[in-house]
Amino acid sequence: MSTESTILHATTVSVEGRGAVIIGPSGAGKSALALDMMSRGAKLVADDRTEIYATGQDSVLMARAPTGLPSLIEARGVGLLNAQLVGPVEVHLVVDLEKAETQRLPEFRSIDLLGLSVPLLHRAETTCFAASLKHYLLFGRRD
Repeated sequence: MSTESTILHATTVSVEGRGAVIIGPSGAGKSALALDMMSRGAKLVADDRTEIYATGQDSVLMARAPTGLPSLIEARGVGLLNAQLVGPVEVHLVVDLEKAETQRLPEFRSIDLLGLSVPLLHRAETTCFAASLKHYLLFGRRD
């Protein structure tokens, strides 16, 4: 049962039940990154708006589409595409597209959402960013 929730301007995808919440300003590429990950097998949880909430005795952070959110994802220059939404999913990662990663091997970062700490990555200017995120969700990273 959820106790506290908030709606973020974010797109969220799931890889085998592990969620990545993609945040950033309008036009930052949230939907584009989600589409890239979806082309690699990720599933769409929510596009543009994501409800996050803490649940359970262990206070697990979860993400889902807000009530009434259409089953669509925006593809700039193409239009609104139909997409089956999945979820809710446990949040394993937040990706902030507003900030560029400057380190080759960045130190561990986290972000606080609803009082819970979640790993945080910044936008990496690499053609394998979506593939790297999928791998991260599947296997984690060494810190």
